[in-house]
Amino acid sequence: MIQKGGISNGVKAIVLRAAGINCDMETEYALELAGAKAQRVHINRIIEDKSSLDEFQIIVFPGGFSYGDDVAAGKILANQVVHHLNEPVRKFIDDGKLVLGICNGFQVLVKAGILPGANSTNHQDKVTITYNDSGKFEDRWVYLAPQTDRCIFVEPGRQIYLPIAHAEGKVVTKDEATLDELKSEGYVAFKYVDKDGQEGRYPVNPNGSTDSIAGLTDSTGRVLGLMPHPERFVRPTQHPHWTRLQSKSAKGRGDGTTIFTNAVKYVQENL
Repeated sequence: MIQKGGISNGVKAIVLRAAGINCDMETEYALELAGAKAQRVHINRIIEDKSSLDEFQIIVFPGGFSYGDDVAAGKILANQVVHHLNEPVRKFIDDGKLVLGICNGFQVLVKAGILPGANSTNHQDKVTITYNDSGKFEDRWVYLAPQTDRCIFVEPGRQIYLPIAHAEGKVVTKDEATLDELKSEGYVAFKYVDKDGQEGRYPVNPNGSTDSIAGLTDSTGRVLGLMPHPERFVRPTQHPHWTRLQSKSAKGRGDGTTIFTNAVKYVQENL
């Protein structure tokens, strides 16, 4: 059941659940650590009562393996969005609210046509996410360099370090023209880089993603999808070398916190 009301003048976020999703609790925690009131809700409950989205200012599609990633990663959940929630989600974005997709959630946003370009269909079927070049599940930490100052989730100029965990994380474009447009229009949110901020081959680019793309935003800058997991690095002790880590983050928090705090701050100042 969706709990309605109860938080006046507060930031409310909904974390969508489905069979196979397994990062919803961590995502809920990360949002609450950033100052939001978060609620985990099964997508079927939203389909039953689409108006319930009006209660929230942030939608998060979390990581995991929705519906076992049968057919393709995120495809079944994406089809649910397309056939049952397309208009409510697009209205949500048009109303100035925020959407975040993490790992499987990023796959869902791309395959539902929400990313990139939430306000048009120009990019549908021109961008997708497919199997890693390594042919295996990649579970490692990566450096990310921001590529745009448009996306409200991103802190321009700040390189961050996050874990990945996926078998289908390779972002590919239909052709060079599509890639050029993504770059020129500021749709690329993050790229995989090394510790010195330079692009490179595997394992710097852990999945062979075109042009090292790790995350995409849309024309509004209020939608973000990324393969790495910011919710898995919100505490210093989650870092693989935490005993030697001298955190530069505010209040000793992990790099992933910036994604959530930027979202909460935006809502507080604009909605």
